[in-house]
Amino acid sequence: MTYALIVVPFIVVTAVVTLISARRPRFGARMVWSTAAAVALIVLTAVFDNVMIAVGLFTYPEEHLSGVRIGLAPIEDFAYPLCAAFLVPAIASFLERPDR
Repeated sequence: MTYALIVVPFIVVTAVVTLISARRPRFGARMVWSTAAAVALIVLTAVFDNVMIAVGLFTYPEEHLSGVRIGLAPIEDFAYPLCAAFLVPAIASFLERPDR
């Protein structure tokens, strides 16, 4: 199984939960902050993944990768921080009390 196939369920769940949360209050503001968080997390992932791969802390089997990289980091590594930036706030919106 490739890493791209492994991240598909995370992307689907993130998209579905985020779309469902569009009916919750402050969706627009949440999307602005989620986008800002996603940019920050992607930059951090790019920097630290490249450093960790460069010093040999871990490697990826080439046959499981799409071949697209940002520096040394495979593009698949960026799906998790992207999903987290949108999924966590979407889930949190369902935990808010209605009177807030």
